[in-house]
Amino acid sequence: MEHKKKVVAIGGGTGLSTLLRGLRKYDSIDISAIVTMMDDGGSSGRLKKEFGFLPLGDIRNCLIALSTKENVLTKLFSYRFPTTKKNPQVGGHSLGNLLMIALSDIYGGFDNAIKKISEILSIKGKVLPITLQSAQLVAILENGKKTVGETKISKSKQPIIKLSLNPSKVRHHPEVVKEILSADMIIIGPGSLFTSLLPNILIEEVSNAISNSLAKKVYICNIMTQPSETDGYSVEDHIKKIYEHCKHKFIFDYVIINKSKFSHKKILNKYIKENSSPVEIRNIHTLKNLAKNVIQESLVSITRKEKYIRHHSDKLARLILSIL
Repeated sequence: MEHKKKVVAIGGGTGLSTLLRGLRKYDSIDISAIVTMMDDGGSSGRLKKEFGFLPLGDIRNCLIALSTKENVLTKLFSYRFPTTKKNPQVGGHSLGNLLMIALSDIYGGFDNAIKKISEILSIKGKVLPITLQSAQLVAILENGKKTVGETKISKSKQPIIKLSLNPSKVRHHPEVVKEILSADMIIIGPGSLFTSLLPNILIEEVSNAISNSLAKKVYICNIMTQPSETDGYSVEDHIKKIYEHCKHKFIFDYVIINKSKFSHKKILNKYIKENSSPVEIRNIHTLKNLAKNVIQESLVSITRKEKYIRHHSDKLARLILSIL
């Protein structure tokens, strides 16, 4: 049998699930998704407050993205109860999140619930939370003030200077380091820099494992800047922030950058009104000192029906496969 290439994808939010949706189509790849656990907004945030439960949203989205059963089960896990005056308790909650709480209770733990859901959805690969420990994000802003919590940080109007975790020493999931060290490729991104990517590599054992791994290290840069998080950031700024927060323990072998022209001006203008703009290279010579190889491809998925600018899952997956 042909040896499968092991790909470890690290991140969270819609970026990670978009990447996984494309990678799952290739039998030659063994996928492990390592997912941030610092979310405190939406359904996940409410369940965290009500039950003291770890955030579930990003894990749920990754499980659905890797599912080989595009049927009623994935629709059920994706279903979100409408918010009305008649159902304030369940309104806004994802059914998948509630099922994960039930399965955690039945099977004795969050990690066991993930394994059980992986079986139910017949996922291709493995999904691991970065930690099973409750933790918060802490940001130091340009004005010197401190902001605590993923939701508040993502809405901050001040530039973020430094990110840390509370508690400062967070235990990684036992399987995470093993997965990283056995990988042929480690992918970081796409995803929110401060709230989806950095929370994972702030855990020292994780950044050490990435550094010690012989895998090809790939950074997929976001297509657009993120209001309140990465206003005015270039590609180089994104990479520098990652290196800063992991004390530059590794260097990316590849950085992948979108170079698509935006034909749908209406959607682009909507982003610009929200203070979001395409992430661009400011200085190619600086960039080449930050990553060994720079790849620029047209990677946008955007149709007239879509409301958001996203990476194209299949184009991204094909590019990853060509690097492998």
